[in-house]
This record gives sequence, structure tokens and C-alpha cells, in this order.
Amino acid sequence: MQNKGFSVEWLQELKRKNDLVSIASNYLHLEQKGRRFWACCPFHNEKTPSFTINGEDGIYYCFGCKESGDVIKFIEKMENIDFYGAVKMLAERVGMQLPELKSTEEIVKKQKLKERLLSCLDFAYKHYQENLYNKDAKVAQDYIKMRKFTRRELEDFKIGYSKDWTDIVDYLRSKGFSDYEMITAGICGKKNERLYDVIGKRLVFPIFNSFNECIGFSARQLEKSDFAKYLNTAETPVFQKGKIVFGINLLKKLKQQQGLKNIILVEGQMDVVAMHKGGFKQTVACMGTALTKDHIYELKRYSQNIVLCFDNDEAGTKATLRAIEMFRNEDVELSVAKLSGGKDPDEVLNNLGSEKLQEMIDNAVPYMDFLINYHLGQYDLNKQEKKEKFIKAVLAEIKKLGSETMQEPYLDKIRNLTNIPIEILRRDIGNEVQVNKVSNNIPKVENGEHGDYKAVEFVLASLLHHKTYVNNEIDYRKLLEGYEEYLDIIDKNLPLSSLYDFEGTNENKLLLSMINYNFNLYNGVEEKYFKECLWLIAEEKLKKMQAKLNAEFKSCSDLTARTEIAKNLMKVASNLKNKNLEGFYVRREN
Repeated sequence: MQNKGFSVEWLQELKRKNDLVSIASNYLHLEQKGRRFWACCPFHNEKTPSFTINGEDGIYYCFGCKESGDVIKFIEKMENIDFYGAVKMLAERVGMQLPELKSTEEIVKKQKLKERLLSCLDFAYKHYQENLYNKDAKVAQDYIKMRKFTRRELEDFKIGYSKDWTDIVDYLRSKGFSDYEMITAGICGKKNERLYDVIGKRLVFPIFNSFNECIGFSARQLEKSDFAKYLNTAETPVFQKGKIVFGINLLKKLKQQQGLKNIILVEGQMDVVAMHKGGFKQTVACMGTALTKDHIYELKRYSQNIVLCFDNDEAGTKATLRAIEMFRNEDVELSVAKLSGGKDPDEVLNNLGSEKLQEMIDNAVPYMDFLINYHLGQYDLNKQEKKEKFIKAVLAEIKKLGSETMQEPYLDKIRNLTNIPIEILRRDIGNEVQVNKVSNNIPKVENGEHGDYKAVEFVLASLLHHKTYVNNEIDYRKLLEGYEEYLDIIDKNLPLSSLYDFEGTNENKLLLSMINYNFNLYNGVEEKYFKECLWLIAEEKLKKMQAKLNAEFKSCSDLTARTEIAKNLMKVASNLKNKNLEGFYVRREN
């Protein structure tokens, strides 16, 4: 496993000074039960706490969504920053000086480049911002007056102006940035061996991440041109459109200041600015791309109540339908606002004002009601063929809800709309009475191909947590062939929280399961279960050995060799019959 660039000792000191319980209490309401602290998970929507913190080991785990980590990972998730950014934030909090990165040359180079790109972007947006107030920015100033932007919007969104194709090039060179850095940051392009501003002669909207770092730009054409009206800078090492939400830095600030009732999601950055001007400061937008799972995760960190407020046209309806599909099963309260009096939020504000738009937001309907209303508009229920298509389409949507408790109110609604008996609707959706099955809380270990996985998982977790019932007479490297990587980790005897300091831990499902294993499932029968797991693993290996020896015996013609194979077969058969682990004990030197 590759360390992420800092020594284990330094990171442990950082974590000791940044106690996870203390850090998490700044974000969550924690309740102590025994030696653990509990809270509603910040990473998925829930009413009953399933997020737990082990203060002694400095790690957290959610029994609901399975998220886990240490204090560094917690800050990464809550602040939407990378490992290095989280380490830096925690170090500054307690006055610890960051040491030089001790990692591969590639990792160090990548981090240093990122820092240079962010610095370059920071200088660029501030220069664009200054340009907006110069005399030669009249075209941009006239556009701002036409849109009725106030000084508040200009300052909140750091709106600027690129006056020509070379001004930013000369400025950034004067600040010591190389052509490579300007191009890699997405600010400049190169043509005929000359650098140029890729958003030249445009109104500039800097794009910030949730940590308030400028990571790219969106820009609007101000004069008639063959170029696109809106242009985003290219994706870079610090800017990925599928992950960035425009206005997220202001949303985070708003939540910190006064909390959030909901988040309003609109289609474009101009709508975001207009909505903020109208008083809807919880408004954000995706960066000119379709909604992604990364966008949803970013939004869920701030509120579980999302209101879609897309344009009142065919494209807006399609975007709403796509968004609903993306939000399914994401543990959010999703609703849809129906706009009237304008094709987009900006027009509605200009035509009707903030109060009317507020009414539309307040009257937003749950997404399932939107889908039913949408399909009502597609089919004439007075015609039998159309009614059948409507029922089929809507039942398909209702079925996706999964829970019968959630489905029932909508089935009732469809019954009222179509006069089809609810029993028939239930039959068509496929709901049948389920027979409750009582199962033992203790996971059953089963034989068969890969049937020993749960057993291996339990044994490895027991070794990692140094359980007292672990049999130290067993040669685990012989018993657990193929799992040497995990045995190497166990042999390091590191604090559990240190395991999150290595590359790949968060993608390694088995290792995460070992770290966060729920031994409470076994209620005092851990030792018995451990022995069962040891035998299951050994039994499978012995059976494979038996099959191999049988094949060798059948193909062998040498009498002496056959006699030796037969002895080994008898020994294996005896071990299988008597559940003997003899072949897996540690060999002791005399």
C-alpha cells in the first residue's frame, strides 16, 4: 500500500490534536451511548441515527450507507476537498506545520501543480474583476445595467470582464506563471505559437468550489459573434464539470450563517445570479452538463430538500425528467416547481416579481405527483387505449418507489383518476403478500465456491482487531493463501485510523469491512464462530487437496509414488473426518 505522502507518526499526532469527536460535533449533534457516539448520518438522509464514532480508535462508520473513515476523511467529505486539503486544514486548526511530502515523485509533482494552478486562477479572476470597473469595459457595464445586477451580485459572484485576447496572458506572465501553467489551468489556449485568452472579450463568472477556491470560468459573449453565447473553460486537474455546482461556495456560507430550508436547482448560472438578486440565495446550478451523481452528492451535503426549478419549455421538462431519474434512491425530498409567467426563473422574476415566484416554490409538488401530471398531459384518459398506456407508464414509475408503504397513496390516486379497482392496480404492479422469514442475526457460513468469503472476512477482522479468542497456533499465511496483502497490513500493527492514510483503502471493500467489522452481531459466541470459520476455510482447502491427490493417484503408474500418494490421501481424509487443523499449525523449531 502506498502512503499518501506523510509519515504515520506525523499523521497520528495530527489526529490526536484533532479529536474526531470534537471535529464532528461542529457539524453534527452527537449523543454518547456507552463508549460510542451516535448521530444521523451527514452522508445520507435518515431519521434514526446509524452514524457512529469510535472515539478510542478515531474512526467513524455508518451502518446505513456504509461510509467510513477517520478525521481526515470526515473533513474531506464534509468540506469536499482532497486528502492534502483536509490535512492542511486540520494542521492549520491546531498550529501544526506541514512537513515536506514524502511520497512518490509523481504524487508530489501532482500536488505542487495543483497549488500553482489554483494560484494562477486566483490571480486571473481578481484581474478580470478589476477589469470590469475600467473605462474600456463599457460593453460589459451596459450589459450589467440591462440585467439590473447590483453591486451585491457583482461582489458575491466576483463577476469580471476579459477585455481582449492577450491582457490576461501579459498579466499572469508578470506574476511569474508559465505558459504551461496558464494553459493547464484552462485560462489560455495556444494558436500559431501564441497564447490567447480562451474567454476573451466576455463577461466572466468565476467558478468556485465549496472551499471558495476559483477552479475555472464561465463566460458570456457580449457582442454578436459566430462563437457560442456561453463558454466554460476546459476541464483541468482542478475543474471537472460533472462534479462542480455553480454557487456552491455561497450555499455553504448561507448554511453556516442561517441554515437551509431547501436548495433550489436551476439550469444555468445567469438564473442563479438572478435568483440571488430576487432573494433566493439557496439557488445553484450544474455547470452546463447533465446532472450527475457527483452533483447530487455535493447537494446532499447541504440539504436533503431539493426543489427543481428548470425552464418552462420542452427542454426544461426533459431536464426535469432526467434529474428525477438521477435523484431516485438518493434519500432526498425532491419536489418540482411549476413556473408560469416566463420561460425561466429570470423572466418570472422580471415579469411577476419575487413574491409570485416564492408562491411557485412553496407550491412545488413531490416528484411523483409531477410524473403523474406529466403523463396525464401525454394521454387522453377518455380513450381506452390511451388510458391503458397511461396506467402502464405511471405504474412503472410507482413501482420504482420500492416500498409498498410509499406506493399505496399513489395507487389510490391512480384509482381515482382511472376508476380501476386498486386490487387490480396492485396485481399489475406485482405486489404480493410476502411471508415474513425469521433469520438468525448471526451470519451463516456456507460451503461452495467462494462460500468461505464471510469466514475469511471474520478471521481477518478478528486478527486486525487483536481479538482474545484468536488462535495464535495457526499459520494464517498458509490457511489464507491469496490474502497476503491483508496479513501484511495486520502485521504492521498500525492504529486503525492509520489505515485510511494509504492509497486505495477507500476502494478496498474487504479492508473497509475488516476495519469496521460489527462484532456485536455475535453476542458472546465470537470464539465458537471463529473456530467454525477456521474449519470452513481449512475444509475447503483440504477438499481441493484431496481432489488434486486423487487425480495424481489415478494418473501415476509408479508403485512407490502411488503408495506415498495413498498415505497422503488417508491423512487428508482423516483430517476432514475429524475436523483436524493439524496441517495448518505453525511449525515450531526444535
